[in-house]
Amino acid sequence: MNPNSYFSPGKLLLTSEYLVLDGALALAVPTKMGQEMSVKEIRDAGHLINWEAFHENEPWLNLKIDSENWQVLETNIPTSAEFILKVFKIIDELNPIKFKENLTYHFKTNLQFPANYGLGSSSTLMNNLSQWAEVNPFLLNEKSLGGSGYDIAVAKENSAILFQKINEVNQITKVEFKPVFINDFILIHLNQKQDSREGINHYRSKSKSEKLLKEFSELTESILKAQNIEEFSTLMEIHELKLSDFLGLETVKSRLFSDCPVFIKSLGAWGGDFILSRKFPDYKNYFISKNFPKVFDWNNLV
Repeated sequence: MNPNSYFSPGKLLLTSEYLVLDGALALAVPTKMGQEMSVKEIRDAGHLINWEAFHENEPWLNLKIDSENWQVLETNIPTSAEFILKVFKIIDELNPIKFKENLTYHFKTNLQFPANYGLGSSSTLMNNLSQWAEVNPFLLNEKSLGGSGYDIAVAKENSAILFQKINEVNQITKVEFKPVFINDFILIHLNQKQDSREGINHYRSKSKSEKLLKEFSELTESILKAQNIEEFSTLMEIHELKLSDFLGLETVKSRLFSDCPVFIKSLGAWGGDFILSRKFPDYKNYFISKNFPKVFDWNNLV
């Protein structure tokens, strides 16, 4: 990879969804697919940023920014262009010398996974841009989007991690998540993209106790240490039921897969993106019969 090329992996959050915002320990893993970014700098009197974004190698967003007066000059998707402009203005605040020279920048990005997969189209972008701009990725993400920052940590470390936010300080520990039963895992895409902000607002409306956060932190540790698929499955079911009880929301299993013979665990925002399960006889046809044909082996995605 040349010095002006960047890559950040996507992410899956296995435990403590929502509660990670308030300091619960969470386990997250990187995906094989992520987002690529390349940057060319041309020395001229331009003060311009040309931005070309691709989704799975197909053109998606084009824009041109005047980096002296910070305005969008042309674009095909105004709302997305305004977000990119906002991020560059924040970069300019965090590293004021970055745009002082007379340069035209040509950015090209490519999201390797479908945008509706919920694997981190924003976090991968934030991490790539922060590497290029030499700014703190957590700060850039906080000012641009908010959230706990676990997704940035995964992109930055390119590793399975334990993540915990204590007194606004990120505690990140790289871990090995390769249990002996990993080949039993399957991931199913629900194709019902969730508005994570809506989910977070619902979660925020509930009062959290230290006891609750501690319970989920302990569950995360137990899940990481599980010795066999039965123990892992039981812990996943406990996690799902506890969170269902707290959120006052039906589990995805009782809503969509009540006759499924094994555990079903929501990953990230409840109800929309990926779920984790395990193989059972004729599992592919089971999910296809329920209109969920996108079933992946763990190792194909993670």
